[in-house]
Amino acid sequence: MSDRDVSDDTPGMLAVGNSTPSVQLTEHTGRPVTLGGPGGRPTLVVFVPFAFSPVCGDELARLNTVLPELRERVDVCAVSCDPVPTLRAWAERESFDFPLLSDFWPHGAAARAFGVLDEEQGYARRGSFLLDTEGVMRWRTLSPAGVGRDPEVYLQAAASLPSVGSVDFR
Repeated sequence: MSDRDVSDDTPGMLAVGNSTPSVQLTEHTGRPVTLGGPGGRPTLVVFVPFAFSPVCGDELARLNTVLPELRERVDVCAVSCDPVPTLRAWAERESFDFPLLSDFWPHGAAARAFGVLDEEQGYARRGSFLLDTEGVMRWRTLSPAGVGRDPEVYLQAAASLPSVGSVDFR
């Protein structure tokens, strides 16, 4: 899919084919959300290091532009270790049309569970994961620091899944 896709031997990251852990997070609206585990629809999970940073803002804005096509097959959410009020302000300012999930407390629990937490710096690395309805990882990618992901890889990954019904996430 991309020269930045990771192989199954990437240390610490969940491997394709493994079940994902269920982690309790809070959406930027304040709503509690369970990430991972069995769910109603396949889900694209996009970890970003920092709200309001230029690279993160650009890549989520580009993700927003392909959202209608992605939602035909998957739910979409972004996860950051930033607190809920920060994510709420960012979502409102940038008009993101998908949930931003706060992994603030316990700090980095979701990023750690998916194997993308930078333990020394305390932020989520740029990992993306596609989970099926059973919570099994079907695809993943990891981009280097400072390099945004191309939303085209998400469209390709989502197209590899069987077609599903209407959006259930919002």
